[in-house]
Amino acid sequence: MSPLRILFLAPYVPSPLRVRPFQLLRRLAQRGHTVSLVCAGGGPDDDAALAELRPLCERVVAVPIGRGARAAAYLRAVAGDGPLQAAHCLSPALVQAARVELARSPFDVVHIEHLRAAEVARAAVAGLPDAPPLLLDAVDSISLLFERAARQSPSARTRALALLDLARTRRYEAAYGRMFDHVAITSPEDRWAIELLRAQHAELPGAGVTVVPNGVDLEYFRPTGAERAAATVIFSGKLSYHANEAAAHFLLREIMPLVWRAQPTAQVVLAGAQPAPALLAYARDSRVTVTGRVPDLRPYLAGASVAAAPITYGVGVQNKVLEAMAMGLPVVAARQATVALAARPGQDLLVADSPTAFAAALLALLASPERRADIGAAGRAYVERVHGWDASAALLEGCYAAARASATKRSKRIVSMAPVRI
Repeated sequence: MSPLRILFLAPYVPSPLRVRPFQLLRRLAQRGHTVSLVCAGGGPDDDAALAELRPLCERVVAVPIGRGARAAAYLRAVAGDGPLQAAHCLSPALVQAARVELARSPFDVVHIEHLRAAEVARAAVAGLPDAPPLLLDAVDSISLLFERAARQSPSARTRALALLDLARTRRYEAAYGRMFDHVAITSPEDRWAIELLRAQHAELPGAGVTVVPNGVDLEYFRPTGAERAAATVIFSGKLSYHANEAAAHFLLREIMPLVWRAQPTAQVVLAGAQPAPALLAYARDSRVTVTGRVPDLRPYLAGASVAAAPITYGVGVQNKVLEAMAMGLPVVAARQATVALAARPGQDLLVADSPTAFAAALLALLASPERRADIGAAGRAYVERVHGWDASAALLEGCYAAARASATKRSKRIVSMAPVRI
């Protein structure tokens, strides 16, 4: 397609940890599009990520949002009827930064990263007579995630927060078709959830929803040929994220004791940022390593024997699974971690749900270097076929075209949901 001018609006700084917006933005720039990034900042690692992004973008504007501003936005949201998630970075400063960019240059489309930035975008374009089309990359169905967290999270706090925002988020996601010109989502299951909400809330179909799956950087994550440990299981991911924290507890409390009965010297590595004290406590066992944030995950994946993804609940595509497969590391995953994939169970990866079945799958791989090598090679071949970021970027360009076509009919579209007050 012809090069576009894109305003990329994000609720955080895209980075290798925020892999989807980071990689899509990289690919958009490589494909000849001109991108201006406006994002919320203030994180400890933002400077390094911004340094990587500036050469890719015409302009980069990062607006620091402190804890006080976030708390005030959430308090305002509690008094309204919009989802609390939409208040995450809903500050006057970020809205104004987006409006300034819209005023200084014409854009062909506004790319909105996640529900958390949705109201910032809507507030920024409110009242503009020639507002560009709005493409929401919803990433996941957040209401589906909340529904599963409310039922399955072992944390009472997580269950309570999910229930608090569930009804609000369902109403908001049901109305996507009235608020945006097109919607991208990571998996068919998440698209189904959005479409079901539309029907349940008697919404007209409105804007289309396109699946744009997550990819993996196949050059960055690739087999190294390094010798793997004989019996090391790795679980990776941001450990402060409630679904990852629940999976890590499930692995250490329910699965590994069964593995250790048969293989007492097996090691476990939890590799991810911001582990809570309860996860750090597992490291009292000499067989468990909790790394915290690591500058480069690849050495840990390259040295492990097998990757575990015992996700008890979640939505979308699990990047941890794709990254391990790309490194040629065999994966044992819960069924929930594979529903967004076209991988073949038993060939590209192993699938297990119960602690007994999961432990048996891990032990079978630990006992057979040949089987590990076969599964690892098949997993690498799968991600090469299906999960390149260039393919996802091409799908995203189709979403932009659909949003622009939809915007030509904007005058006929009724948008009855006003932006959340800031």
